[in-house]
Amino acid sequence: MIPEIGHFALVLAFAIAICLAVFPLYGYLSNQQGFCATAKPLALLQGLALAVSFGVLMYGFLAHDFSVKYVADNSNLDLPWYFRMSAVWGAHEGSLLLWALILAFWGVTVALFSRGIPDHMSALVLSVMGMISVGFLAFMLFTSNPFVRILPFSPANGADLNPLLQDPGLIFHPPMLYMGYVGLSVAFAFAMASLISGKLDATWARWSRPWTTIAWAFLTLGIALGSWWAYYELGWGGWWFWDPVENASLIPWLVATALMHSLAVTEKRGLFRSWTLLLAIAAFSLSLLGTFLVRSGVLTSVHAFANDPERGVFILGFLIVVIGGSLTLYAIRASKVSEPGEFAWISRESFLLFNNLILTVMAVSVLLGTLYPLLVDAVGGGKVSVGPPFFNAVFVPLTAILVSGMAFGPLAKWRQSEDPRLFRPLIVTLIVSVVVGLAWPSILGGQYSIGTAIGVALALWVAIATAVDFVKKVGLYGGVGTTLARVERGMIGMWLAHFGLALTIFGVVMVENHTEHRDLRMGVGDSQNLGPYDVLMTDLTVINGPNYVADQATFEIYQGDALYKTVTPQKRRYNASGMVMTEAAIDSGVTRDLYIAMGEPLDGGDWAVRLSVKPFVDWIWAGAFFMGLGGFVSITDKRYRQRVREEKEAGAAEGATA
Repeated sequence: MIPEIGHFALVLAFAIAICLAVFPLYGYLSNQQGFCATAKPLALLQGLALAVSFGVLMYGFLAHDFSVKYVADNSNLDLPWYFRMSAVWGAHEGSLLLWALILAFWGVTVALFSRGIPDHMSALVLSVMGMISVGFLAFMLFTSNPFVRILPFSPANGADLNPLLQDPGLIFHPPMLYMGYVGLSVAFAFAMASLISGKLDATWARWSRPWTTIAWAFLTLGIALGSWWAYYELGWGGWWFWDPVENASLIPWLVATALMHSLAVTEKRGLFRSWTLLLAIAAFSLSLLGTFLVRSGVLTSVHAFANDPERGVFILGFLIVVIGGSLTLYAIRASKVSEPGEFAWISRESFLLFNNLILTVMAVSVLLGTLYPLLVDAVGGGKVSVGPPFFNAVFVPLTAILVSGMAFGPLAKWRQSEDPRLFRPLIVTLIVSVVVGLAWPSILGGQYSIGTAIGVALALWVAIATAVDFVKKVGLYGGVGTTLARVERGMIGMWLAHFGLALTIFGVVMVENHTEHRDLRMGVGDSQNLGPYDVLMTDLTVINGPNYVADQATFEIYQGDALYKTVTPQKRRYNASGMVMTEAAIDSGVTRDLYIAMGEPLDGGDWAVRLSVKPFVDWIWAGAFFMGLGGFVSITDKRYRQRVREEKEAGAAEGATA
């Protein structure tokens, strides 16, 4: 009976979503405030219904209710309780329910925290979000119902959760990623509401900007968590593989980054209004495209959720409706958007436009590289592969160009920045960065790498330029006379994000160009040298886990004659599925990781072993953390709430006068 409650709540949420999509829109078009006023209560009710449905499904996992097919397919009596919780979103149906729940959560958040936005506008925003909910809930109910029963004879035990997902990183990665993916729907909804209402001035950008920023922050952290999980869980030791599903999250992130900066220009100067609207549409549309790629079965990936082409057809149809409808509305309305005039070529907005264009080209390049094999296969051209050589050849130079322009933006002024003294600190910064970058490979020793020199110079330039802007703004340089406490939170968030990008670039450059690794045959008693360390295998034993059996090796790591550390990598075989997984042993440090992974067993009791020293690899994820933190700090800026409140009061006064 309990699963039926979850199913009923899901059906109820679908009915509420239809009402949410229709009633507020009808109220706005017919100028009936009563219908507009239903938006917020309906959004809250939909959130409650989906929370009940999600809670019931989680209860099914915790209670081992194998009469529910989704639970039986993705759980097991031996599965630890915390993995049973994450198994709720470990496969296709449950992850869709999580998606719908997070979408409803964003709707509830807009309903509760949009008091400064005119009622008719918040009603339109929630109506658009209701339309999106209708599509996803229909997809779930008609093709991917997580509450389907196995009756009358349910299995005594489940099939088990995919061992790839039995990891703490996968407890947090999908929810964080979905918070970013789905959060872009808010920016999309604001753009659509502005197009429907015809109010295409800079006001919608001001309303949308904090929502876009927080979605971007979640998406940044979600991608970073996925990269970190792949690094230590898959046993390959890489942090990014240009997997098509990885690309599916990177593409909307690039466009969302461009949107975030374009919103700043539209808000501050009223420029790029049409372009900003288009970016808002593109960012969410690309997140839907990523959903199609992951769930349609057209891609083969360890990250993919489903391989049912019939489901893919449904998502493709929904994707066509959303993208086609929004672009049609944009085509009708965008011609009426008035731009306030030209802008100076040496100004903050010009640098932001430059970076916008580079980010867009990067996104298009990754998109084409990801879709090209699918298009060739679809027209009968056979199987082709587009891998890291293509993406690196295109993405790396564009990143270098992007970073080159980043240093100027924060120091430039709005409208016009023709004073040559303004950029004088950047000259010194550039000289220092180039000198250190050119010298860095020599400091490391070994073969000289020009790629390292360029990468370090660019990362250092961004970091020092950010520091220069920080010092100037807080009054330690240039006689500004302010303190850090008085600097806007948005500015602090920008510093954190830019500094984080510099850290990530430095980490990427170092690990890609200076990783030392060896693939070896080792047995008990064998020792191998790895950089400044000697690695000795001292033991090999079998251990029993809660739902697996593991071959575990013990390695002693010596630095000189002193024992530095003992680590225990494993090769696990899961009882229910029989799948074999690698659990690498990683000793993380500030400047390097020691990475030891077991490969396949060999004759004579030996094992294939991968030993690696990965310099500064953790800086990749530390930089992503700072970028995400910068986004969260930015949304606490009081200017957002103050401006929205002032605009609502002005609008109310204007209405009373009329």
